[in-house]
Amino acid sequence: MISSLTTSVGGRLSAHLKTLTLIGLLPLAGCSMEPIYKTSGMVMSGYSWTEATPYVMRMSDPAMACALGEGVDPLLYSFSEVVDAPDNSGSLMMALAANCSEYRAWEAELDYLRADYAGDVNAAKNARELAKRLNAESATRRYRSFERAMAAYEFDPAAEPLVCPDFDNDQDELTFLLGLLNGMQAIVNDSNSGARADIPRNIAPQAERAATCVDNAKWGGLPTAVRALVWLLLPDTKPDASTDPWQMLDRSSDMSIRAGMRAAMAIEVVAAETFGRPDVLEQTIAEFAAADDRMNVWEDYRLVDVVAGTIVLFASDKYWAANYGHRTPQGAFGTLSPERPATDMETMDLDGLL
Repeated sequence: MISSLTTSVGGRLSAHLKTLTLIGLLPLAGCSMEPIYKTSGMVMSGYSWTEATPYVMRMSDPAMACALGEGVDPLLYSFSEVVDAPDNSGSLMMALAANCSEYRAWEAELDYLRADYAGDVNAAKNARELAKRLNAESATRRYRSFERAMAAYEFDPAAEPLVCPDFDNDQDELTFLLGLLNGMQAIVNDSNSGARADIPRNIAPQAERAATCVDNAKWGGLPTAVRALVWLLLPDTKPDASTDPWQMLDRSSDMSIRAGMRAAMAIEVVAAETFGRPDVLEQTIAEFAAADDRMNVWEDYRLVDVVAGTIVLFASDKYWAANYGHRTPQGAFGTLSPERPATDMETMDLDGLL
C-alpha cells in the first residue's frame, strides 16, 4: 500500500514538474520565435518591394489590384511590430486599398444619381449617405498612403528650405509622386464626405512644393498637374499671377498621352468636375477615349494608366446618369451626348437568342 501511495505521489509530482517546466519554457519559446518573425518580416518587405510591386504595376485589372491592397496590407504591416515598417510598398498597398473604397463610393454615387433622376427620394438619400461614408473611408486610406510615402523617403514637405529625397530608381520616384497625388485625392474625398475624415488641408501646398522634386516630362506631366490642381484650390500658391492652371493641365494631359500614362488627364477631369468646367470635362473625356488608338502604354506602369481610365469613365458615367438615368453606353465613351450615329451605339444581336 505504501509502495502504491509512493508511486502515486511520485507520479503526480513528476507531472507537476513537467507542467512547470513547460510553463517556464514558454517565454523562451517566444524569444526563440522572434528572430524567425524578424526574418520573415524582412523577407516579406523585400519581396513586396522588389517583386510584388513591379508585378502589380504591370497589371491591367484594377479590381484585383485593389483587392490585393486590402488583403495584403494588414499582413505586411503586422511585421512592423518586429522590423521597420515597409513604408515604400506600404504606401502603394494603401493606395490600392483606397481605390477599393473609392470604387464602392462611385457605385453609391451612381445609385444616387439614378435614383434622383427617377425621382426616388428615399433611395437617393440612402445612396448619398453611403457615398459620403465610403468617401470618408477613402480619404482616411489615401491620407495614410501620403504619410507612408513621406516617411519612406524621410521627406518633410513643410521643411524650409525644401530638401528633395534621393531616389534610387524609377519605382522610388513614382511611389513618392503617387503619394503626393493620394494626399491631394484625400482632400477631394474628404470634401465629398462632408469633411468626415478631417483631412488636414495643408497637404495641398506641401504637395505643390514636393512635386518639383521629380521630373515633369519623364512622368507625363503628372507633377505639374498636381501643382495646377493646388493652384486652383489655393490661388495664392501660384508662382505668378499670369500662370493659368487650366493651360498647365491641358499641356500636362498632352504630355501624359506621349508618356503612355494618362494620370494627368484624370487630374484634369477631376479639376473640371470640382470647379465646374463642363467644356474642359467634355474635351478631356473625348481626348482620353481617342488616345486609346494612338498611344503606347508605358507597360511597366500600366496599372497607373488603367486606374486613370476608371476615373475618367466614372466622370462620364456620372454625367450620363445625371442627365439620362444610366451609365455611359457601350460605344459612347468619349461623348456626353446620345446624339451620334446609331451604328456607333450599343446594339444587341437577337439571333443568338433564337
